[in-house]
Amino acid sequence: MNHSSTEPAETIELMRYLSKVETAAIETELLRDYKFGQQQLIEIWGHACAIAITKAFPLTSLGKKQPTVLVVCGPDQNGSIGLVCARHLRIFEYEPTIYYPKRTPHTIQQDFTVQCEKMDIPFLSYLPTEVQLINDAYNMVIDAILGPETDHTDVKEPYAGILVTLKQVKIPIVSVDIPSGWDVDQVTSDGINPDVLISLMAPKRCATSFTGKHYLAGRFLPYDIQKKYDLNLPEYPGIDCVIEL
Repeated sequence: MNHSSTEPAETIELMRYLSKVETAAIETELLRDYKFGQQQLIEIWGHACAIAITKAFPLTSLGKKQPTVLVVCGPDQNGSIGLVCARHLRIFEYEPTIYYPKRTPHTIQQDFTVQCEKMDIPFLSYLPTEVQLINDAYNMVIDAILGPETDHTDVKEPYAGILVTLKQVKIPIVSVDIPSGWDVDQVTSDGINPDVLISLMAPKRCATSFTGKHYLAGRFLPYDIQKKYDLNLPEYPGIDCVIEL
């Protein structure tokens, strides 16, 4: 009997979808007990996001003459992941442009910004409110704005306005970890509606009903953490750092 049609469904059914509290607890353990550095984790996640994007949108599949990508970065960790993702996309011969409206004074974010600047990745001074300009200029938008730590009920400017704009774009949107504006702990219709979601470590509870293309970047997690939280992560193929769910 061919079991190929049932195995993916069983894997997804068994996999743990993390709450906001569990997500924070795992990250704290990685930093405190397993001695990962924050910059190290962000680099791992940003690289994995870029790999997932190359799988979802290979260069040869892009509709425009130039492989342009708009990466929108928020002020916190997801924004830093977006900066790293942009750098790796540039290495993979995409042409990223970054919109990073509120730069922070933290050294890690500053370092990631300089790395992008040194690779001649352009930064936008403003995001066009005329949506057609975005549709015409880019093949896709990377949503690296708001992460699981953000209070989705209190999204301040300029990010509230950015979400309004991104809700109207016609080109594909790829969200990092959770779609910006979503409640981590439950399914919601708020926020943007991405075509692709890249979950970090393990999927979050809000992704249980996500119907787009869904990738997971969690292969680096130590086995003891996977076991402690009953994550039941799928088996990654070959040496891949991401898997499509």
